[in-house]
Amino acid sequence: MPGIMTLPEIKVPGDIEDVLNAVKMKNPAEPEFHQAVVEVFDSLRPALAKHPEFRAARILERIVEPERVLMFRVPWLDDQGKVQVNRGFRIEMNSAIGPYKGGLRFHPSVNLGILKFLAFEQVFKNSLTTLPMGGGKGGSDFDPKGKSDNEVMRFCQSFMTELWRHIGADTDVPAGDIGVGGREIGFLFGQYKRLANKFTGVLTGKGLSWGGSLIRPEATGYGCVYFADEMLKSRKDSLEGKLCLVSGSGNVSQYTVEKLLDFGAKPITLSDSDGAIYDPDGIDREKLAWVMELKNVYRGRIRKYADCFKRAIFMPTDVLVDHNPIWNIKADCAFPSATQNEINAKDAANLIMNGVKLVAEGANMPSTLDATRMFLDAKILYGPAKAANAGGVATSGLEMAQDSMRMTWSRDEVDNRLHQIMIAIHRNCYETAETYGTPGNLVNGANIAGFLKVANAMLDQGLV
Repeated sequence: MPGIMTLPEIKVPGDIEDVLNAVKMKNPAEPEFHQAVVEVFDSLRPALAKHPEFRAARILERIVEPERVLMFRVPWLDDQGKVQVNRGFRIEMNSAIGPYKGGLRFHPSVNLGILKFLAFEQVFKNSLTTLPMGGGKGGSDFDPKGKSDNEVMRFCQSFMTELWRHIGADTDVPAGDIGVGGREIGFLFGQYKRLANKFTGVLTGKGLSWGGSLIRPEATGYGCVYFADEMLKSRKDSLEGKLCLVSGSGNVSQYTVEKLLDFGAKPITLSDSDGAIYDPDGIDREKLAWVMELKNVYRGRIRKYADCFKRAIFMPTDVLVDHNPIWNIKADCAFPSATQNEINAKDAANLIMNGVKLVAEGANMPSTLDATRMFLDAKILYGPAKAANAGGVATSGLEMAQDSMRMTWSRDEVDNRLHQIMIAIHRNCYETAETYGTPGNLVNGANIAGFLKVANAMLDQGLV
């Protein structure tokens, strides 16, 4: 009909390759960001074939570009009175469905590419939570390990002295991540309050007496186990009696172990950068309490576990081998909860060979692309990070709601809301995978479901 604009024919696969090539050219030396974009875009092919309006509006080209990238100098004094200088970042990736939301990471490995990958993943993870939150990420190459409380305070105050002008309860709400726990959040919030002269919910993960939420420290680990339970239910199975491999020994790992015990499972491993421990007797509540004191109070290394519990075996990290021994132990379920790309193709092959039937990702992008494909090809239950570990940011969203209402919910109420959110995320991923022709593929389900919500919001808001 005359006067009606028709959209041009879209050749989806070629278009995706063109965008991927442009991303790699415009963002050199950022392999983690490239990996995250490839993983998401590969899943979107069936959705883009059904929705040519997204290509006409160039949503793909827009969604890979951060709305804002902040990079700044962070000078601070150490305990010897010497000047130290670090680099600070905040990637404000996408605010189509709400204020930017995502953690701050303090670790020597932090660079622009890693934070862009984390921010990109955060956009879709936050979309899946059902809460109105955009995606962002930030941090610094500062290493809190081995620093005194006063040094950490001075660094956090210098970091926030720049960051405060870019964030706010309705603009950008950072949280914790690797290297940023309750101590760091406290120092950051104190400096924000001093500079802005406001007491608002500008950070999540706060102390319970000054605006924090119950269950927030536990949320990522608890949520990952809730998601795993839903995956097993889809095959009429449960976590009861399952042998479980858990990597890492920080917040996510500790509360993954705690919730696994609640479900009657038997966690048998933990790790840190020095190596991994394997306890054939299982990590019970008494042993978990010991680990929490070791890591949270004394900031010690996991190798000491084997000194205390004699049946446990410590396996030191060996950078010369092509696999991680923690993933070469016979088990039923795996919960990678340490860091990105900790499971490579060899690790995935070992997991499958040793009988693992479920992988639920507690860390951000802990599996390489090759490992992900192997899990999907083997038809095991595979919960990608943006769905399985969304419990942390979901509970951050609940903390934001409590701050806005100036009220506090009980532990049971927050935990129940978290549980219901994880059930809803699994249902959304499961049903979306079926709708778009890949039943059981929760990677496709998570990526498509998260993308559709954000992409439709971007269309509604025009060319911004």
